[in-house]
Amino acid sequence: MTATAPRPFGRTLCAMITPFTATGALDQDAARAHAARLVAQGCDGIVLSGTTGESPTTTDAEKSALLRAVRAEVGDGTPLLSGVGGPDTAHTVRLAREAEEAGADGLLVVAPYYSRPPQAAIEAYVLRVAESTGLPLMLYDIPGRTGVRIEPDTLLRLAGHPRVVAVKDCSYDLLGSTRVIARTSLAYYSGSEELNLPLYAVGGSGYVSTVANVAPRQMRAPLDAFDAGRTDEAARLNGLTARLVELMMASGLPGTVTAKALLDAGPVREPLQPAGRGATDGLRAAYEELLAA
Repeated sequence: MTATAPRPFGRTLCAMITPFTATGALDQDAARAHAARLVAQGCDGIVLSGTTGESPTTTDAEKSALLRAVRAEVGDGTPLLSGVGGPDTAHTVRLAREAEEAGADGLLVVAPYYSRPPQAAIEAYVLRVAESTGLPLMLYDIPGRTGVRIEPDTLLRLAGHPRVVAVKDCSYDLLGSTRVIARTSLAYYSGSEELNLPLYAVGGSGYVSTVANVAPRQMRAPLDAFDAGRTDEAARLNGLTARLVELMMASGLPGTVTAKALLDAGPVREPLQPAGRGATDGLRAAYEELLAA
């Protein structure tokens, strides 16, 4: 990582699951305990109510309650971001204001999904959210889920707004990301675990990781080695995570499902379904192999 890469929310962030009770209610006690464990094991910051946090199926009230509970547990020293983006600009603005009131340090704003708006409309949406609170924004570029990119040229323009400070990058466009990194002061966080180290090496600021829910120290280790100048060691440590990353994030099951299967963190909400026995056994074996490495 270059010495000047910005880190407005830290370097190693976890996209935290949202624990539920056996009956499907928000489990604030489990959320507090999990957040404390993540911080203790090397996560600089936490993203709540993102994709991994099942934001499409949690209510606005649950999002605020989750944020307040985690804030009370980890205190003011750990940056907390809350996912507020969605297909409805007015609703996104309301969620942004509620997150600010509940104690968020920043907002994760995904591109509007399903309607596939053109770039000018995406830009207008981001600016509306940016003007709605005093919080900094991390833009979430994940076209595989939203159906639309936040194009590099759009990011170059949005970087001129003082509250647009970061990107969670799931675009799988390393050239486009490198171009924006080189021309702006935006903090680029990898949202795709297999690209954590490559993006970091070209000026990224860190990552927002689902796999960090279960292996925070192991996900952090390659970046620590890279920062220490041990690039061969960074590559080796990164390779050790590959099997678990593959099973958790590229096996056909959502990361929320695989993370909860390993953590025994309560059910997922429908339409998601829990991992089957075979998938869970494979995940457990890869997880234990990584811990033993």
